Amino acid sequence: MRKLWGACIIGLATSVAVAALPASAADGCVGDCDGSGAVTVDDLIKGVNIALGVAEVATCSAVDANLDAAVTVDELVRAVTNALDGCPVTAITAGIVFSGENNRLHAYYPGPGFQRETVIPSDADSPGIGRDINGQICFTRGPQGQLRFIAGEDTNQGSSHLGAGWGLIELTGAFPNFSYNELKHLQPHYQPGDDAENYGCGFLSDGRLITSDVGNQASGEGTGQLIEWFPPLDAATSKFCKLDTTIATAGQVGIDAQGRIYVSSARSTQSGLAGVYRYSGDLPTDNTAAGGCGRVDNTGDPLVDDGRVTKELFIPGDGNVQTPGGMVLIPGGGFYVASVLNGVIGQYDADGKFVRRVLSPTPGGGLPTPTGNPFGLGLASDGTLYFADIGLTIDGGNIGPGDGLGKVRRIRFVDGAPQAPEIMDVNLAFPDGIGVLEGTAAGLIP
Repeated sequence: MRKLWGACIIGLATSVAVAALPASAADGCVGDCDGSGAVTVDDLIKGVNIALGVAEVATCSAVDANLDAAVTVDELVRAVTNALDGCPVTAITAGIVFSGENNRLHAYYPGPGFQRETVIPSDADSPGIGRDINGQICFTRGPQGQLRFIAGEDTNQGSSHLGAGWGLIELTGAFPNFSYNELKHLQPHYQPGDDAENYGCGFLSDGRLITSDVGNQASGEGTGQLIEWFPPLDAATSKFCKLDTTIATAGQVGIDAQGRIYVSSARSTQSGLAGVYRYSGDLPTDNTAAGGCGRVDNTGDPLVDDGRVTKELFIPGDGNVQTPGGMVLIPGGGFYVASVLNGVIGQYDADGKFVRRVLSPTPGGGLPTPTGNPFGLGLASDGTLYFADIGLTIDGGNIGPGDGLGKVRRIRFVDGAPQAPEIMDVNLAFPDGIGVLEGTAAGLIP
């Protein structure tokens, strides 16, 4: 299914991954509730309330160092020590890097050798056991602090692809010995004529999930969708509300601290320009009229009330980023936006103004671009930028990803200056997403 994206690269939406994850009990900095790399007074208060029994462990699972669903005095002492002395800095502070490739999910240790674990094999690799994973990868925690993520999941989708959706998957263990269990398959109706490509994801602060699907990929009016899903995501019946059904080749989802949603659109149509769009306003609280979702779309799915959400072109596509797809928010303000076709990653400020290129193609390089064709982006807490390089080539006059030409790369910054991209993995078939799992869910580091 993923090769459908290669029919016309102009219409591609890049998959991205994001990753900001509250620390868990297995993480190295006990007491760091939000995974920020520091233990604050607010974090300590949460830990005390859990110990006293007036708050749930899920309020700050990072203080439960031994994963026994309780907080002891010893654990509080460790949290206080981290607050006073700072969180321990280890080789895994920058996280474990996840990437979807040819329906598999790989994890990489971002240190010497870039050791790789295939966390989830494809259904073709392991019939009946594997899952076909792709698209943006977004981490979250379950009610008891369980490590979970959302990604595109389209196992057994059928020839019409209408079985494509998103998987809610739980991870246990640690790198390089993760185990997985799919808890739920989330599936909406797609707009008529779509290739039914699941794609982006992101979480609001209260646990509501936002997803995007691509819609018409290479031509025609935009039919990509932006969907809000209501917790609990593993409930027997999925509850959702569509926020938009007119995005032209929709890609990554990003969400800022104010709860505003950003979605990339890789191409222009008569209805709008390519770029990164921002959605703001009073998001629905339920999939009913009382919750602000009183309309239905042409598939019969619930649709947000007219005028409740405002959509604006925030970062227009330009001479730097021609086909906006990969997009990630920079902590403190700003964005990285990728353009797969011309091999550029641009940096934009908090107001959406162009700042600089952090990746530029080498002059006269041809395809595949020697410095990479960035398809998916992920940003680690140490500022390292990761991207899936799909390895564009020309085949019979069509531009698309070549089998075995894909790579996973990273860009490190020295004194604020982007360095040449480093290759982490090669000979990949259509790597399309990046996710960064912060913390130390990597206890078995080599």
